[in-house]
Amino acid sequence: MNNAGNEVARLSVGLQRWRSELADWAIPEYITAAVAESPWVLPTAVFARRADRVAAAAQSGEPAGPSFERAWAALDPPGSVLDIGSGAGAASLPLLPRCTELTAVDNAPGMLDLLAQRATAAGVSPHLVLGTWPDVADEVGRADVVACHNVVYNVPDIEPFVAALTRAARRRVVVEMTAAHPLVSLNPLWLQFHGLTRPTGPTADGFLAILLAMGVPARAERWQRPGGRDYESFAELTEVTRRRLCLPPERAGEVSRALQQSGVDPDHPVDLGTSGREIVTMWWDV
Repeated sequence: MNNAGNEVARLSVGLQRWRSELADWAIPEYITAAVAESPWVLPTAVFARRADRVAAAAQSGEPAGPSFERAWAALDPPGSVLDIGSGAGAASLPLLPRCTELTAVDNAPGMLDLLAQRATAAGVSPHLVLGTWPDVADEVGRADVVACHNVVYNVPDIEPFVAALTRAARRRVVVEMTAAHPLVSLNPLWLQFHGLTRPTGPTADGFLAILLAMGVPARAERWQRPGGRDYESFAELTEVTRRRLCLPPERAGEVSRALQQSGVDPDHPVDLGTSGREIVTMWWDV
């Protein structure tokens, strides 16, 4: 088999493995059926605090991480920004001083509202698109810089997702993700409360391998996100964790004790999913 054939085979294997490993994160129906609340909770207040913290760090000149630095460098001269899976704006709000136009895509209206409030307060009126990438790619158009932070682990069909990111960018694509799946840190608690062994894949290394097999000229940098107060209180963290573990409200006390036993400081509650974790920034020019 020639080199081209090897790359095609490598890509096919990588895509199949990625899709399979994400599918393994499905929660057994007998567990979800026992509770009324969805375990796939999005703690909007946490997203808002993180966006505010990152934006404040950038404005004060503090190190904001390689993801910001790669996007910031590509916005010289200033240009437009497309934020895919924007959340409250942690990827795009720090870029506003060099942003001539901001478009945000997210499938949660509440997240778009949070971003709009912050961008408008900074003097920028964002274009908000409610939907899922790449389904809304045609209506969004192109931008100089495309940012996509902490979204990839929600994407089973990576190839069209990445291809649409590249088509949408005039200068650069910047992707940020945790080195391991963000919910891996909850695995010991799943075993403790449900006797269930949870997956450990996929990983950022697997995603990078897919990019390279696709012929995307991606570069990568690993770094550690500085710690910060994501939750207003330990009770808030306990509530989010309880829901993620598919446990009823009356077991909140057990979750609280388990969190403390796992090393969580009640005075400094941080999100088990992303805070303080190893981060990988990937970027490619187009």
